[in-house]
Amino acid sequence: MNTNDILLELLSGGTIVTLLLAGLLILCVFLGVRIVSQSEKHVVERFGRLRAVLGPGINFIVPFLDRVAHKVSILERQLPTASQDAITADNVLVQVETSVFYRILEPEKTVYRIRDVDAAIATTVAGIVRAEIGKMELDEVQSNRAALISTIKTSVEDQVDDWGIEVTRAEILDVNLDQATRDAMLQQLNAERARRAQVTEAEGQKRAVELSADAELYAAEQVAKARRISAEAEAYATQVVAEAISRNGLEAAQYQVALKQVEALATLAKGEGRQTILVPADALEAFRNAFTMLKGRP
Repeated sequence: MNTNDILLELLSGGTIVTLLLAGLLILCVFLGVRIVSQSEKHVVERFGRLRAVLGPGINFIVPFLDRVAHKVSILERQLPTASQDAITADNVLVQVETSVFYRILEPEKTVYRIRDVDAAIATTVAGIVRAEIGKMELDEVQSNRAALISTIKTSVEDQVDDWGIEVTRAEILDVNLDQATRDAMLQQLNAERARRAQVTEAEGQKRAVELSADAELYAAEQVAKARRISAEAEAYATQVVAEAISRNGLEAAQYQVALKQVEALATLAKGEGRQTILVPADALEAFRNAFTMLKGRP
């Protein structure tokens, strides 16, 4: 074997080593660089033990020593709609449909402390719903649903805090009753409506009586007022006559009486269809006195 052959063999061996080293370097880069998306977090283990949690972006790990054991999505999740039975404080059986939304904040807690996070949250929610509804009567469950939802959400958050989870929303979709309870509630509702109708009718009748009494009172007040005015007018007329008599004596009174008699006869004579006028026996004397007094007055 000559020198050229030996050199070619050495160069061939060096090329293989170089290629191997280049390949190893590429493999290290491939294993050591980890790109994590915005919606995920990666849990890294070293020899089976938690090493780090990789966030979004470019991350570096030690090749062959570290490995990505779990890729956890941090997007908000919705549990399937769950239905569970509960008994209220007034012993009414209800069926409650709930839905829970959550997201993972600390994946290292989630992957090492709980096996099935969805099932664990569903079980926790079911127990809390039964406990909270057991403290309330049926009417409170129906009318204070917002307060009940807030209480359930707070209680669930306290229970799942050790799992690195945030409960973003809890909803009570529906509260169903059995048919017997529905029929009883319908009868109660109809009875309440009938009672309200009777109360409204009674209040209307009461108001009508009050208005009628007010109208009668007003009419009586007006009649009394008219009588008072008439009495005051008569009293004034009497006072005027009394003052005239006081000033002019009995002659003025006789003059007024005679004048009234003449006016009465004149009115009687103006009546329609009257052909005959009955004159009292002392009518002529009344005329005579009236004319005499008129002549005597200035």
